[in-house]
Amino acid sequence: MLVKKRNGTTEPFSKMKLRKFLRYTNDTPSDTETALVDSIVAGLPKEITSDGLHMYLANTAQAAGKGLIAGRIEMLKIHKQTPNSFTQAMLSLPLDPDFQEKIKKLDLDRFILNQNDFSYDLFALRTLQRSYLLRDDENNLVERPQYMLMRVAASLYDTVDEIVNCYNAMSAKEYTHATPTLFNAGAVKNQYASCFLGVMKSDSISGIFDTVKQCAMISKTAGGIGMSVSNIRSAGSHIAGAMGQSNGIVPMLRVFNETARYVDQGRRRKGSFAMYLEPWHPDIFDFLQLRTNHGDENAKARDLFTALWIPDLFMDRVQKDQHWTLICPKTLNLQDCHSEEFNSRYIAAEESGIGKRIQARALWEKILRAQIETGTPYVMFKDRVNSCSNQKHLGTIRGSNLCAEICEYTSPDEIAVCTLASIALPAFVEGDTFNFKRLGQRVEEVVRHLDRVIDVTY
Repeated sequence: MLVKKRNGTTEPFSKMKLRKFLRYTNDTPSDTETALVDSIVAGLPKEITSDGLHMYLANTAQAAGKGLIAGRIEMLKIHKQTPNSFTQAMLSLPLDPDFQEKIKKLDLDRFILNQNDFSYDLFALRTLQRSYLLRDDENNLVERPQYMLMRVAASLYDTVDEIVNCYNAMSAKEYTHATPTLFNAGAVKNQYASCFLGVMKSDSISGIFDTVKQCAMISKTAGGIGMSVSNIRSAGSHIAGAMGQSNGIVPMLRVFNETARYVDQGRRRKGSFAMYLEPWHPDIFDFLQLRTNHGDENAKARDLFTALWIPDLFMDRVQKDQHWTLICPKTLNLQDCHSEEFNSRYIAAEESGIGKRIQARALWEKILRAQIETGTPYVMFKDRVNSCSNQKHLGTIRGSNLCAEICEYTSPDEIAVCTLASIALPAFVEGDTFNFKRLGQRVEEVVRHLDRVIDVTY
């Protein structure tokens, strides 16, 4: 078995070198090491390049259930490929010139904890390589994980003490910032916020495509989007300007679906949109079929997440096995009211004879079937959210965000935005106890870091 080196020469494969290499990357018992060496040797081809050997070693270790060893093998390769200086790496990337000047002045190289790079398993490391670690204009990998974390900390703060405190917490894996912050820290377009809550600007061609453009611009810089579409008229509804009938929300949602696929942050990840609809909308049944695996492909939008914004009246009708009426938003605006006001307007509309009657449980069964098959739609409760909101003086909240964890008021001319970080709770387990005091201190610090995200984001 021959190994072809980077300089073009070849040398015989050496078991002794392999054992020495594995001991360098791991502290496993000798019997485990022997088993791993045997499995590696068994699958080696007659000739392999040194780069190919590196990948083969990592993949074989991963297949043997040694993810951390595999990650360390891969990390050694990354350390060979990347600059040994954080400052040098930052100056070789197409980052914001002002940010690069700050890096030059602060001399942060001495605070980089390179050994912490070797705590990532192979799956985590390849995720970082694929999407998060920055590359130069020629697509060469420049960043290491520790460089990425220091880049984020240095983008949020200006003093060395604040930067190092923020970096150390991330390096210790006690918390991490959300993807947009990791992607865009130090960039010319430094958009660090995570989730954007939108509504359709208006039920018109210009309103719809202005909203599509808005979503594309948010997605371009890695923002996730929650969008309420309950104000768009249903299929078959009259269009006065075109003297015809509407196609409904499904063809429109397919435009959003393709926008999410196309605006993919430079092939790093697809855009992420969640579309919120209220269950009185006549297109609700088609909406529930957007992600299913059967039916007309021209009526699918599988890259969108779907969500329902449900008034209590609907659940009351389901519980009592009563009828439910589907009402086109062109006929009656129900999106901008909730609770008692919604109930009185809805019941009055029913009594006037508008809309189409169905059984509430028939719709509820379709919702449950869609959830079983696709995991969506999310179900959120409109009246509860609005009655508990401290923004009720602004108006009715019409939906949530991409992952349904925040509920804020938003309007056609004002988008609610949230900043996110994730705290790793296992990092605060000490022996058989959980250190709540240390967690509390870290939470306070993370909240300040997120405030800084708001201060410095584009």
